[in-house]
Amino acid sequence: MSPGEPNTAAGAGTLPVEPSAGSAGRGVRGSLRTGLLLAAVAAPGAAGLSGPSLVLPAIAREVHVGLDSAAWLMSAYGLGMMLGTPLLTGTAGRRGPRALLLASAGALLLGVLVTLAAGAALGPLVAGRAVMAVGAAGFNVAAFQLAARQPDGRASGVVAIGSAAGGTAGLFIGAAVAAGLGWRACLVLPVLTLAALPAALRGCGGPEPEPGPAQRAEAGAGAAWRPFLGLDALAVRRFRAVAAVMLVLATVNFGLVYAAPRRAAALTGWSVVGTGAVGSLATLTGALLSWSLVRAAPRLGLQRTTGLLLGVSFAALALAALGPWAPLVLLGAGASACVNAGGQGILTGVAAEAVAPQRRPEAIGLFNLVFLLGAALGPQLAALGERIAGLGP
Repeated sequence: MSPGEPNTAAGAGTLPVEPSAGSAGRGVRGSLRTGLLLAAVAAPGAAGLSGPSLVLPAIAREVHVGLDSAAWLMSAYGLGMMLGTPLLTGTAGRRGPRALLLASAGALLLGVLVTLAAGAALGPLVAGRAVMAVGAAGFNVAAFQLAARQPDGRASGVVAIGSAAGGTAGLFIGAAVAAGLGWRACLVLPVLTLAALPAALRGCGGPEPEPGPAQRAEAGAGAAWRPFLGLDALAVRRFRAVAAVMLVLATVNFGLVYAAPRRAAALTGWSVVGTGAVGSLATLTGALLSWSLVRAAPRLGLQRTTGLLLGVSFAALALAALGPWAPLVLLGAGASACVNAGGQGILTGVAAEAVAPQRRPEAIGLFNLVFLLGAALGPQLAALGERIAGLGP
């Protein structure tokens, strides 16, 4: 099988089939336990993306910049995760998840130190957040790589839900931490990942073997850079299609993470912490409901599943942007969180199955890179939309 050839052994053109009742039991429970542990690895990094959202006006005042400039504290984090995904996947990632986790921890700690030492200077704060995000990206990719080792898609689904839950809960956690400890504390929420790191390292096993001569020859002249970026996957139309769907879902979702809570607050007059609590509850509910999508996807098939994901995403955007009452805005945010988490859990597995087995770690990294592109684009497009509508600074 060539590097760019789809893997048809698992049934090309279909989603993974749910295991029968007789094959459930211990294997399913093991997948769920693994997924929960790996969700704890991925969730704090996602919380770091949304954590400053409701506190941005206060941060902008403290550092004497406009709100659109302060929004770079969110976008730079998304861009840092974009950079970290191919960087760590292509270097430490080729030596196995254990090396990837350790390299990610080093980058995360460096970013935390830079952020805490930056004072009230926006440039160093943005730089620290970007470096921190490199580490968070590595944790995210490692979590999905380890989840992909499980015999079904449940572990990947749980990781996606955990990541979405972290991103949505980050709205409230960031606001609450900023109220109690100051706004700098909400910028370093990803440091919580380190609490789950020892257990994740124990679950990695030994380092993966280096590729043999035949594998190196198969990569051809592009071996120095194609696996590094995972670009082999782009030759597969199926991978490109699901990656494009994920880009749309993530862009809409993270745009609403930036804009929906403030719109709800403007409609109601709620406080920052109150808005964070209600907004987090709505989006967390949506993220948890995405488990139903993960379970239903094999029965629906890929075409109907992607149509459902995109349709709900666009409807959610319309509700959040145009709804005249806060409950409708929050319903839109929750619906977007649902299809974003469900889409990531479902489509990660589809993207991995679309390529040859030896290319799956890099393909998962590239797929996460597309997801993070949406995380970076979403807040900036939302801020642009606010300025065009005359709502922003």
